Amino acid sequence: MFLVEIRCPESAIGGVYTTLNRRRGQVFSAEQDPAPMFTVKAYLPVAESFGFNADLRERTGGKATPQTMFDHWEIMNGSPLEKGSTMEELVRKIRVRKGINPEISALDTLYDKL
Repeated sequence: MFLVEIRCPESAIGGVYTTLNRRRGQVFSAEQDPAPMFTVKAYLPVAESFGFNADLRERTGGKATPQTMFDHWEIMNGSPLEKGSTMEELVRKIRVRKGINPEISALDTLYDKL
């Protein structure tokens, strides 16, 4: 997971939350600074971070400034072989992004058991 710290004015806070929610971000802190600025801290899955800055800039009109750094690993529940699961959707998106056949089969995970 990435730790994301986003600074923005009050007028852009809605765009920040929208962007984080669409990318499975988990907000754990939102504070108003002495100036009319907010600081939002959240965890963002690494797989959801590609294009995050551009998406955030678009939804906030360029008013939000993010800082992102790796924070920790987290194990996902589920199986990529379970049709319709979050894990299957995530693996499918990653395979498409990398130019790999998006169809997932049990043979793909066979080498993990050797």
